[in-house]
Amino acid sequence: MPETTDPRSPQPNRRLLLVFIGLMVLVGLNLRPALSSLAPVLTRIQQDTGLSPLAIGALTTLPVLCLGLFAPLAPWLAKRLGPERALAAGLALLAGGLALRGIPLIAPLFLGTLMVGAAIGVAGTLLPALVKRELPAGADLMTGVYTMALCLGGALGAGLAIPLTEWLGGWHLGLASWAALAVLALAAWLLMAPRRDEATLPSAGGSMRDVLGQPLAWQVMLLMGLQSSLAYIVFGWLPTLLVARGYGEGEAGWVMGASVMIQVVSALSAPWLARLGRDQRPALCLSLGITAAGLWLLLQGPDALRWPGAMLLGLGQGGGFSMALTLIVLRSGNSRLAGKLSGLAQGGGYTLAALGPLGVGVMLQLDLGLATITIVLMSVCALAGLFALFAGRNRRLEIDAEGRLVTR
Repeated sequence: MPETTDPRSPQPNRRLLLVFIGLMVLVGLNLRPALSSLAPVLTRIQQDTGLSPLAIGALTTLPVLCLGLFAPLAPWLAKRLGPERALAAGLALLAGGLALRGIPLIAPLFLGTLMVGAAIGVAGTLLPALVKRELPAGADLMTGVYTMALCLGGALGAGLAIPLTEWLGGWHLGLASWAALAVLALAAWLLMAPRRDEATLPSAGGSMRDVLGQPLAWQVMLLMGLQSSLAYIVFGWLPTLLVARGYGEGEAGWVMGASVMIQVVSALSAPWLARLGRDQRPALCLSLGITAAGLWLLLQGPDALRWPGAMLLGLGQGGGFSMALTLIVLRSGNSRLAGKLSGLAQGGGYTLAALGPLGVGVMLQLDLGLATITIVLMSVCALAGLFALFAGRNRRLEIDAEGRLVTR
């Protein structure tokens, strides 16, 4: 569904547009390695620190919970600092948290993980509004490019976790090494980020309370939360679950890395697919169905089908996540509404998603087995499909002639 362009919206020239796209890709690359690089080394962390499976589950849940708790702060920070400075602050916090995880002690590990979760929550929430502001007519397709960068960063984090650990001589140094990429992104953002006077942009209208009163906003939030819970279960636990099936530690990391790498393809193509119809329900349900098939093959299917299972999982999750983020810009009439909807959808959604990794940790602690875990994951896929039927409809939050927030 192409967006209509507000004539008062700023129109960047071609060079500035390419710079902005490059910055979005660089920032996006930083928002998943801090999460995906943790899962392949969980076994080593547990062996070195003596943490219980429940404590390891809390470690994987903490950053996702912080995504939810800190995402609603992003619109507040953007209003007081400006979205550009707020994003720079998020990148600085991310670099600091990653560096702190380089200390091989339990307290810095948890504190650094909390910091990276808070940073990703703020930065990830600001980006859809910035995309809507800079590219109002093509925000959905640009979101696909940004999501592609997220998926690529996640794949690199998963695939390089064990090699970096071996090369640098410890899991803590492997985790901390990603701070270099965050510093690079921060420097590039400070030097080249677009600057806008927010006072010159169209007034959004509608408070956060008004947004909370719209069923459409809650439908987008619940879809975001349910599909994100699956994503963070994969980031946090898939290698551990595959090791439990008998795979080697390195192979399990590469299976997850390959799955996340495949997400690049569907993350980029999903917004184009969504434009073929009047709404996004078919694309969303297709993505969720493919995700369910991939998870089942990896956890219950024959060993020989693990790579096809990884490919299906990657295609489904890349498309589903891209579409969920795209809904934020498609369901909002201007950049400020996009910021508020992003704060609700990602804040509430990621808080809900945090229950996923924690729940898997509890199930492993109780020794419930892969069959039970698989049934729970299939149920989450089905419930996400239900909310996709509502959130995927051709609706949008807009401001009417009287300045009221309405759904059209």
